[in-house]
Amino acid sequence: MSDDRRLAHIERIPIRWGDMDAMGHVNNTVYFRFMEQARISWFDRLVPEEDAWHSTGIVIANASCNYKRAMTYPGTVEVRLYVAPPGGASVATTYELRVDSDPEPYADGAAVVVFIDMKTQRSRRIPPEIRERLERAEAAA
Repeated sequence: MSDDRRLAHIERIPIRWGDMDAMGHVNNTVYFRFMEQARISWFDRLVPEEDAWHSTGIVIANASCNYKRAMTYPGTVEVRLYVAPPGGASVATTYELRVDSDPEPYADGAAVVVFIDMKTQRSRRIPPEIRERLERAEAAA
C-alpha cells in the first residue's frame, strides 16, 4: 500500500450471524460489503448533503481484497479507509479490516473511486471543494 495515503474514515460494523457461510466464517463477498459501507459513509461525510447522490456520486472502477484470516461471528469489524492524492476524476482508496481490538488486519483491499455527474452518469472532475477536502483527508471518524 502507498506511503502517501492518508486515513480518511473509520467505520465499525457488527458481524451478523448471517454473514457467515457453510464453512463457518464470514463469506468472502461480505468483506467487499464492509469496504463498500465504509466507502459510502466516507462519501456521505465528504460531499455536502445537498450534492451527495443528487449532483455528485461515485462508482467503482475496480476493487480488490486480500484475505489474510477468517472472520467469525460474533465481533465488530473496523474498516480503516485511506485515500491517496486525488487524480482528475478519481481517487485511489485502500482499506484495512480488523476485528475487535486485534491489531493485525484480517484483510486489506483497494478500490478506485470515480466521481460522476448523477444526471449524465458520466465521470466528472472532482469539484474543487471536495478535492481540497480529499487532499486534507478530512472526514476521518
